[in-house]
Amino acid sequence: MTKEILDKKQIANLLPHREPMLLIDELHDIEKLFSATAIVYVKKDSFFVQGHFPDNPVMPGVLIVEAFGQAAAALTAHGLDKETYDNKLVFLMGIEKARFRNPVIPNCKLELKIQAIRTHGRVWKYKGDAFVDGKKMADAQWSATIVDKK
Repeated sequence: MTKEILDKKQIANLLPHREPMLLIDELHDIEKLFSATAIVYVKKDSFFVQGHFPDNPVMPGVLIVEAFGQAAAALTAHGLDKETYDNKLVFLMGIEKARFRNPVIPNCKLELKIQAIRTHGRVWKYKGDAFVDGKKMADAQWSATIVDKK
């Protein structure tokens, strides 16, 4: 595990996502191509809580899953040789066993602990758990593939 911490700018260099859809703010506790912890700072002015729901803002579950996917893509891109990943994209293929246990409300630090559990060629399978202050908020398994940019 490295002490290295990737900030939002470094993550943006690994992923094609841009504001407002770049959800991951940090990536740390990186174990090359195996695991990491991503941080999402959920704020009261985040685009996704302004209309979901105005009187009781909650981060949409689908965006928690998107954040899992971005964290896994950043972990993978960071671990591969630049030449291997150059001109490639990581696409989400499937989501399994997604469970939302508690609502994620603004003004919190959402921690996503992700792990690669299997790889076969260009297809990877991951699992992750989401926490706020040590309380599990969500968990999921998903698969992704690395494809050529067009």
